[in-house]
Amino acid sequence: MELILLENIMNLGNIGDKVEVKPGYGRNFLLKTGKALRFNKENLEYVSKKKDELNRKNLELKKKLKDTAQIINNKSFIFNKESKENGELYGSIKPKEISNAILEKMKVEIKPSQIVLKNELNKIGSYKVDINFHTEVSAQISIKIDKVKSS
Repeated sequence: MELILLENIMNLGNIGDKVEVKPGYGRNFLLKTGKALRFNKENLEYVSKKKDELNRKNLELKKKLKDTAQIINNKSFIFNKESKENGELYGSIKPKEISNAILEKMKVEIKPSQIVLKNELNKIGSYKVDINFHTEVSAQISIKIDKVKSS
């Protein structure tokens, strides 16, 4: 399926690029969320005319997200969890739980889909977690998992 991008999309392309994607991804995500248009002559002309406006909106969004990224970059979040004797947790920490902790502590809203876990957070220890706000804006936070102190 050939589409024209209306946004910069990581690992796919930039505004105005013609891209080839699988039909399901194109229909169910890119077209549905307004991130792309079907590739044809009319849409190509439309995007060419609107490209400056789209780039300006993209820059404004990027600036806003950079401010948010600076607020949480290099911050630490501590999770106290019950664990087995060998330090493994009974359940792993998921992106939703991390986004809730950031909202609670920093008053910054982050979608769980923006949180990139390179490996499962299922053992006691410290982890670095990347957060992708935009194709060109990201931050890194530290997650420390401690054992719950039993009374």
